[in-house]
Amino acid sequence: MPRGFVARCRSPHDHEETAVHDHRRLGRELGLFDTDPLMGAGLPYWLPDGALVRHTLEEYVREAERAAGYRHVYSPVLGKRELYEISGHWDHYGDDMFPPMELGAEQVLLRPSLCPHHALIYRSRSRSYRELPYRMAELGGMYRAELSGVLGGLTRVRAIQLNDAHIFCTLDQAVEEARAALALIARAYADLGIRAARHRLSLPGGGGKYVADPALWGRATALLREVLDSSGIPYEAAEGEAAFYGPKIDVQITDPAGRESTLSTVQIDFHQPERFDLRYIGPDGARHRPVMVHRSVIGSVERAVAHLLEQHGGALPVWLAPVQLVVLPVGEEQEERAYEVVRRAGALGLRAEMAGTGEGSLGARIRRARLVPYQAVLGAREAADGLLALRLRDGRRPGALPVAEVLRRVADRSARRGTALWDPA
Repeated sequence: MPRGFVARCRSPHDHEETAVHDHRRLGRELGLFDTDPLMGAGLPYWLPDGALVRHTLEEYVREAERAAGYRHVYSPVLGKRELYEISGHWDHYGDDMFPPMELGAEQVLLRPSLCPHHALIYRSRSRSYRELPYRMAELGGMYRAELSGVLGGLTRVRAIQLNDAHIFCTLDQAVEEARAALALIARAYADLGIRAARHRLSLPGGGGKYVADPALWGRATALLREVLDSSGIPYEAAEGEAAFYGPKIDVQITDPAGRESTLSTVQIDFHQPERFDLRYIGPDGARHRPVMVHRSVIGSVERAVAHLLEQHGGALPVWLAPVQLVVLPVGEEQEERAYEVVRRAGALGLRAEMAGTGEGSLGARIRRARLVPYQAVLGAREAADGLLALRLRDGRRPGALPVAEVLRRVADRSARRGTALWDPA
C-alpha cells in the first residue's frame, strides 16, 4: 500500500459502495478520461468533457487566487540538474525523479516540484519590503517517477498538473499568510463539496531524507502550530510525513475504500530562501532573508477530480458538471423546440444538450442522464405553453416552469457555485 494511505476494515456493503463510487468507473461512464498503453502507465489523457471539468476547476482556482492577491506565472517543466542540487531535491528526492537527459555538456531534468523555479523568479530582481507579502501562483506540470505498482486512475500519476503557490514574506507575516491559505482551502472545499477527514501536522522522522538543521525545523514547526491553534483547527502530529526541507500542514481526505491521502498543504520554509540566497531590502536599507510559505489549495488537478468524482458519486456540483441541463423531447415534433432551449441555455453560458427520441424511450434517456443536475422534459403541452417539466437528479420535481425561469435559476445557481441543486424561488 502506498505510503500516506491508511485502510480500515470494510463490510460487503462498503465494497459495493466502493465499486459504485470508483472514480475510474465513473470517469468511463461520464467520458472524462482514459489511458492508452502506448502513452504509458500513469499518463491518462483527458476527453472533451473531462477537459471541460478540468478547465472549470482550474479557472475557479485562478479566480480565487487572484481575489486573494496572488499573481500568476508560467515556468518551464525542465530545469538543469544544478537547480535541483541547490534546492536539495537531487540529494533528498532523487529516487522519485526521472533520470537526467543529456543536452551537450549539460544535464536537464523534468521537474519534481515548482518551488525551485518560483524561487528563481523571485530573485530575478531586487525586492523591497513594500512588495511583501509577494504571492506567486501557478497551475503547472511536474513529473514524478512513480513505480507501476502504486499507479491508479487519476490518484497516482506520473505527469501532474499542480495547483501551487509560494508566498515570500517577512517572518512577522508568515503566520497570517499561512492562516489565510488555510481559510482559502476551507472556502474552496465548501464550494466543491469536499469534506476534510482531518488536519495533520507532518513532521520529520524515521529516516535520513530530511535536511539536517534542527533550528530550522524547530522554528518552522512552532510557527505551523501557532497557525493551527490560532485557526481553531484540531490536528494530529505525524512523524515521517514532512517534506525534506520542512514541516507542513496536510489536509487529509478519504476515498470510498477508507484510504487516506493528502489533497491540500501549507508549509513554512526557511531552507530554500537560504539555499537560493533570497533577499529583500528592509525599511532599514539592509538586506534581509524572506520566509517562503508553500501552499496548494486543491493539490494536483488529477487527484482533486478523482476525489470529487468519488465523493459525489459522479454527481458533480452544478457549476462543475460537464453537462448541466439535458432537454428531453417526448416526441419528434418537440425536437426543434428542444434545440431552441439548448441554444438559449448556451447563450447564458450553460452547458446544455438535447437527448432526442432517436436515443431511446423517454425513461431510458432519463436513466442515462441520471448524473446531469437538471432534466427538462418537453412534451406537447409544455411546447405549446413555453414550459419545461423540470426534474432534479436528486428526485425532486419543481414542476412545469417557464423556459426563461428555468434557465435563469439554473444559471444563477451555477454562478454562485457551492453544492446546492435548487434554491427557493
